[in-house]
Amino acid sequence: MSRARATLLGFGAILLWSLLAMLTVASTPVPPFQLSTMAFAVGGGIGLIWVIRSDKGFEVLHGVRWPVWLLGVGGIFGYHFFYFTALRLAPPAQAGLIAYLWPLLIVLLSGLLPGEHLKRQHIVGALVAFGGAALIVGTGATGFSATNWLGYGAALVCAFIWSGYSVLSRRAGDAPTETVAVFCLAAAALSLVAHLGLEKTVWPDSNRGWLAIGALGLGPVGLAFYIWDIGMKKGDIQFLGIASYAAPLLSTLILVATGMTAANWTLLLAAVLVTGGAGLAARAGSQT
Repeated sequence: MSRARATLLGFGAILLWSLLAMLTVASTPVPPFQLSTMAFAVGGGIGLIWVIRSDKGFEVLHGVRWPVWLLGVGGIFGYHFFYFTALRLAPPAQAGLIAYLWPLLIVLLSGLLPGEHLKRQHIVGALVAFGGAALIVGTGATGFSATNWLGYGAALVCAFIWSGYSVLSRRAGDAPTETVAVFCLAAAALSLVAHLGLEKTVWPDSNRGWLAIGALGLGPVGLAFYIWDIGMKKGDIQFLGIASYAAPLLSTLILVATGMTAANWTLLLAAVLVTGGAGLAARAGSQT
């Protein structure tokens, strides 16, 4: 697969993640870990069917090294566990802002990969795009209180987990993307354990809620992880890292379009910053 096509697939994951907020709101009142259990079960189940129907079947998973399984399960479940924990222990605006350091970290950590060339434009582009995302994700984050340090720490951990998982996926490039199906199923099982220990079970109270959960499993918590794996292994990792800041922008635009939130002037400025940052990354990549 060409680098350009892999990058395009990776960007498809970003587009799918922009639907996450809308579908999560539509799934109310299901609690976070229960929602993860149900959505990951759908995403992993669809992937399992794909594996079964493939030419090699389960044979494609033979020989996958244990560090790959640890990386995948730890990355996908670990990110969501610490993200939800951060939201419980700190104000959502501050926690979300810290957690959204992961695209910037992907850009910085990618410079450690063999064959990758990290330029000044990549770093500047990532910082500019982060500024745009901060206008949206960090709305209301007017101050950081020392009393919420555990939540801030959890948010920082989740940022490092997802950036580490994404970048190290390039080092595990020989592992087939079919492994993501197992990652999702394992994440569903671990989310169930977390749900039973931390939450009260609440089922969707409408058909809309059930449809939203199914859509989550098919898209943002399903297909997105498969094509992100391809993008990280074979695409332009710096561009995808910076372009990831488009997710909160597009997510907010979708919420505005569906009437779930109101439009404001920060959206335009955020769009300029995110687009500008991605443009710098694309230009730097084309000069490599």
